[in-house]
Amino acid sequence: MLFEGLLPIVDVVAELILVTALLGELSIIVAQIISRSVWGASILWSDEVAHLALSTLTFFGGAVAYRRGHYASVAVATNMLPERGRKIFATAADSLVLFSALILLFSSLPLILSNWTQVTPVLEMPASIIDFPFVMSMFLLALYAIDRMWQAHRHVALIIGIPVAILAVTAQFEWPAWLGSDIAIYTSLTLFFVLIFAGLPVAFALSLAAVAYLGSTGAAPLESLPASMIAGTDNFVLLALPFFILAGMIMERGGISRRLIRFVNALVAHLRGGLLQVMIVSMYLVSGLSGSKSADVVAVGSAMGDMLKRHGYSSGETAAVLAASATMGETVPPSIALLVLGSITQLSVAALFIGGLMPAAVIGFCLMALVYVRARRTGVPLSQRTSLRSLAESSIGAVLPLLMPVLLFAGILTGVGTPTEVSSFAVIYGVILGTLVYREVNFGQMMRLVVDSAVFAGMVLLIISAASSFGFTLTIALVPQRLVTLLNYVGNSPAVFMIGSIVLLIVVGSLLEGLPALNILVPLLFPIATQLGISQLQYGVVLVISMGLGTFLPPVGASFYVCCAVAGSDLERASAAMVPYVIVLLISLLIIAFVPWFTLALPRYFGYVG
Repeated sequence: MLFEGLLPIVDVVAELILVTALLGELSIIVAQIISRSVWGASILWSDEVAHLALSTLTFFGGAVAYRRGHYASVAVATNMLPERGRKIFATAADSLVLFSALILLFSSLPLILSNWTQVTPVLEMPASIIDFPFVMSMFLLALYAIDRMWQAHRHVALIIGIPVAILAVTAQFEWPAWLGSDIAIYTSLTLFFVLIFAGLPVAFALSLAAVAYLGSTGAAPLESLPASMIAGTDNFVLLALPFFILAGMIMERGGISRRLIRFVNALVAHLRGGLLQVMIVSMYLVSGLSGSKSADVVAVGSAMGDMLKRHGYSSGETAAVLAASATMGETVPPSIALLVLGSITQLSVAALFIGGLMPAAVIGFCLMALVYVRARRTGVPLSQRTSLRSLAESSIGAVLPLLMPVLLFAGILTGVGTPTEVSSFAVIYGVILGTLVYREVNFGQMMRLVVDSAVFAGMVLLIISAASSFGFTLTIALVPQRLVTLLNYVGNSPAVFMIGSIVLLIVVGSLLEGLPALNILVPLLFPIATQLGISQLQYGVVLVISMGLGTFLPPVGASFYVCCAVAGSDLERASAAMVPYVIVLLISLLIIAFVPWFTLALPRYFGYVG
């Protein structure tokens, strides 16, 4: 190993920084709630510290996630190569990560210097301190990329690494524009998709595509990319994301999810297609607690996997139902996708949370109907109805877990706290259940959960940040105006626009791991939807579901691989089983898209929609 003695120390320091940022911010949010409730005063400097904490979680967490190999990539093309070819592609991908990190590192230095003389309003600390985690994380990424290249193939690392470093340095000089704007944006988009299918993680493909456009046109200096990436996380709403992820991991490992699944099993396992029905309902309930789709899939799939095998269900069918029901859960609050949507639009997160409940229920009922029909055709025997005593016992066990969504909604609807503040309560409630009530998580395990959730949150936030920089280049390239022009050609039809948006989000969502599709496309599509008289709330929910469907769509959707791994199924068997579920998901999505009542009824009742 090239940095054998250094990197373990670096890893420990990075993890300590992440723990400090997450727990420190959690403490400040709780103190803010107490201060406002007891003394009627807010902590004025909390917003500045929150911005620093979020910047730290985004960039340090994103770097450590790369170190751990957490970033999913499209491996369909590279898996067809022999082992030697895959290694070469992996080394090339690491060299591109190195190139991206070095370019962003060097281009961020002028940003640090220019902001050093400016101070924050309350704490009066240099404004560049908020940018500092970005600089350090790019250095970490470069260090980790060099180490991975060295371990994989030392000679290739030397041959590739030195030219990459030279190119990154020379890219900082001003070069004359050598491509026109039109050609450059098409080249940049082509490069992005080539990098994606070559196996490069989406965050770095987005950054390199943005670098390619700015470098070839000179439309803006390269230092605008770090600025746009840092600005992409400058939203207090996004701070709820790591808190909900942590709450989800505590649920998974603290026995909370298992008790919910046991309750659902007692409630609906006697229906035709019993255990698959249990999986669908469980995904709805668990999605409403954790906010993280990965945590949902692991929690439900791992808890039910052995049970499904014992009852004769195939691993492919299990993976398919798991993926389909996870798609349903995209709009069950607290949803990361809804939080991201609220952060990049003017929509109320509370309205999105409430508006997402019924559309998810529509999809859930359609999936349960499909399971019922398939089970009846194949002659799956009915399970025995659970006794009243067992139902009562499982119900008592589920009371405390079910209180979480009730309290979350009560907090948001009554205005007691913001979604971020309510998410901090979800963490504390989960910690109390997992450590004091159920006693399934000790202190050491809890600290490991904090680190893991901070790393996972950092990975998600870095993707959002990179998507923000790519969206910045699309805006410079006048892509929104081009979309409006294209809309004029199709006749300004709301129905055609809605269907086109669904297709676009499914396709792009399958390639971009979901959330970047929202970050890039929502600012472009929302003004058009408003112009056509489509409700932004309903349109946003439709986009989120479409994005989720793409994320779990075989064979490209990255999250579908997670479902296959949890169910123990190979891709081919699970993809074949997924076909009827995809059809039902599409039908359900069209119902939600063209019957606005399902999305708007509850927000209208609670006064969020006029």
